[in-house]
Amino acid sequence: MQLYNTLTRKKEEFVPIEEGRVRIYSCGPTVYDYAHIGNLRAFVFADILQKTLEYAGYKVKRVMNITDIGHLSSDADSGEDKMTKGLLRERKELTLKNMRGLAEFYTEKFKSDLRALNIEIPEELHFASDFVKEDIELVKKLEEKGYTYKTSDGIYFETSKMPDYGILWGGKTTRDKDHARITENPEKKNPEDFALWKFSAKGGSASGGNVLGFESPWGVGFPGWHIECSAMSMKFLGEQFDIHTGGIDLMPTHHTNEIAQSECATSKKPFVKFWMHNEFVDFGGTKMAKSSGDFLKLGNITEKGISAVAYRFWLLMSSYRTKVNFNWEALEGAEIALKRLYGLYNELATSKTDSELGAISPKYQKKFKSYLEDDLDTPRALTVLWDILKDENISLADKKTTVLDFDKVLGLGLENLKIEAIPEEILELAEEREQARKDKDFKKSDDLRKKINSLGYEIKDTDQGQKISKI
Repeated sequence: MQLYNTLTRKKEEFVPIEEGRVRIYSCGPTVYDYAHIGNLRAFVFADILQKTLEYAGYKVKRVMNITDIGHLSSDADSGEDKMTKGLLRERKELTLKNMRGLAEFYTEKFKSDLRALNIEIPEELHFASDFVKEDIELVKKLEEKGYTYKTSDGIYFETSKMPDYGILWGGKTTRDKDHARITENPEKKNPEDFALWKFSAKGGSASGGNVLGFESPWGVGFPGWHIECSAMSMKFLGEQFDIHTGGIDLMPTHHTNEIAQSECATSKKPFVKFWMHNEFVDFGGTKMAKSSGDFLKLGNITEKGISAVAYRFWLLMSSYRTKVNFNWEALEGAEIALKRLYGLYNELATSKTDSELGAISPKYQKKFKSYLEDDLDTPRALTVLWDILKDENISLADKKTTVLDFDKVLGLGLENLKIEAIPEEILELAEEREQARKDKDFKKSDDLRKKINSLGYEIKDTDQGQKISKI
């Protein structure tokens, strides 16, 4: 299996740390609002990755965080806290209880989106606020090793003490080209230094009701956004694991800082063997973002009568590493193609002669698997699906079984598709027509075909017998 590794900027053979087992951490959403369709691409990608690995025979453990604390609106460790922004938008009192309630509400909406997209929800799905103790312990380790310093607004990681800081994106620093961060906080020693713990206010008590935050050895506040992913991934997957996924926007700062704090705390390299990132979904030439307040939710798609699975299908038509430009015409085209696919499968599922499952086609399975194992090449994998559906040399039973096997990875919902049974009247007419053809009574055969058509069905003659489908 070849996977593209952002860390090395090339495709590499994937070999897990532990034979037969793969450990994956996926950056989850910040749940202060609904997920937008650009966010959801990251989870479709991670789902395909997990299912491809399982299809290849690996046992996969995947962990995902739910960010419900500590995520500020700027990578410069400044700006408005996103969860606070959500509470203010909904006119709720700023308390930790309300913050958690907001998070739980939008987490359920997020999970509903995942289910609609046929994404397998990770068994290990955890709120960041449940692991503040682990965050504090990790910051303490970094403090003991001399990687931290204190400013008036928090505890910071000193990036200059890590020689290969920025290795994920191929650079050491951004000092010469980016002064924005240091001007926002002149107390920082280096522009790239980032917050491990942010103070809520000077002094105060978390239990006193007047300061929003958690108690820590440094004062009341919140863990930095980056520290939560390091603490949670190491708690559930160990100090080193196989794959870390997320959107490409997380690579230069969030994932770069995860590497820095994790490797400095544990003295183990690499923290993660494979870093994998999906590209953006662009909308009108710009990256979609929740912060603008104007974004497309999955519900906006279904409100137009387009299925959520059509969006998944549209994403699979492109490599996860390719930027895609969203437009309604393209999505509507994907919906038409998906309905065509469902129609072809319906013909297989309702076939009277091949109602039982057959065997998986070795030829097609080998090709399908080879494309998936070439860095999750779903566009070519989909061509194999269409090819087998058109192949008249494979029995309907074998075709159906093979298609269902492919859908274990593609997740287009074929197994649970509501099959429209062919009415008994149509089946009887088809049998009568088949007998007329055997008797060489072609006029009667044509008349019966027309009658079947008038009732809303069409009949095709193939080497494997008659195929009936709804018009």
